[in-house]
Amino acid sequence: MAQGEQEERKQYKMAQENIWLVSLEEYIKAGVHIGTKIKNKQTKKFIARVRSDGLAIIDVIKLDERLRLSTKLLSRYEPYQILAVGRRETARKPLQMLNKYTGINVYPKRYPPGLLTNPALDIFKDVDVVIITDPILDRNALLDAYRTGKITIAFVDTNNSLSYIDIAIPANNRGAKSLALLYYIIAREYLRNRGLLSKKGELPISYEEFMEKGLEEEEE
Repeated sequence: MAQGEQEERKQYKMAQENIWLVSLEEYIKAGVHIGTKIKNKQTKKFIARVRSDGLAIIDVIKLDERLRLSTKLLSRYEPYQILAVGRRETARKPLQMLNKYTGINVYPKRYPPGLLTNPALDIFKDVDVVIITDPILDRNALLDAYRTGKITIAFVDTNNSLSYIDIAIPANNRGAKSLALLYYIIAREYLRNRGLLSKKGELPISYEEFMEKGLEEEEE
């Protein structure tokens, strides 16, 4: 049986058993599966296929599995023990909404020196887990998290390295819709896993409300 057919059957089975964090159609609509034309050797295992134009397509099954694993880990920590960072403009609104609904610390702009390393600073954050939106743009935060022994969870696109990352979530970490859905899921699952929402409870808004409006979707 061809690998593509095996993946399709697995996706169908997951859909039938209703074990997706959101439906496969919702993932596809938000573009979480759209990678880049650059394929890092370390992220090849997350690529389902490559389009005729060279654009890599991320394996949504692996995305869903690792997102579920990450949210279960995050739920073991209080909001003040977690920090999510994202320098990319399309990450600004998703991070702000994550903070609004969960209380998790966020820093939706350029990472400042000392945020994780200098207790003398007013902005210093003494946390245990750091969520990285893009290991390239947020490299300084990633390195500081690694140097200070934090658990690091990162969204990795096909052009990213897995260095210094404890849990890599393969996903489009550029697009406004994609980041909105990803951080919406983190917020919802964090609250569900901590008993603040029922197991099938939903946030009072749609994931589109997590989205930074008016920004171009980046595909490559």
